[in-house]
Amino acid sequence: MQRLILLSLLAWLSCGPAASQAMEVPYDRQLTRLAEVLGSVHFLRGLCGEDGDSWRRQMEALLEAEAPSEERRTMLVGSFNHGYRSFAAIYTNCTDAALEALDRYMKEGEELAGDIVMRYGN
Repeated sequence: MQRLILLSLLAWLSCGPAASQAMEVPYDRQLTRLAEVLGSVHFLRGLCGEDGDSWRRQMEALLEAEAPSEERRTMLVGSFNHGYRSFAAIYTNCTDAALEALDRYMKEGEELAGDIVMRYGN
């Protein structure tokens, strides 16, 4: 379900008018938080046994679809990296707390992506 909503967001971004905008867009705050959540999920999923880099690829797809200005791209990539590094600084093993955090972040990401599509989609 989370990937479906994220894919909907990516599809909307690739077709929406914001894809070519260089300035801040109304959903930047949510998109920045979503980037941070993706970074967190990328780290936690890897820590807890998921092979591959599907969550980093989701972030790359989001950046490609959004086509942000260099400044916005730097902000979004920085948010992704912040989410990743925040958990990397705390967890070295997959624990119950890490799994709980992963569950919370998955739900938050789904809500953010859904909210962006519902509020700003055409």
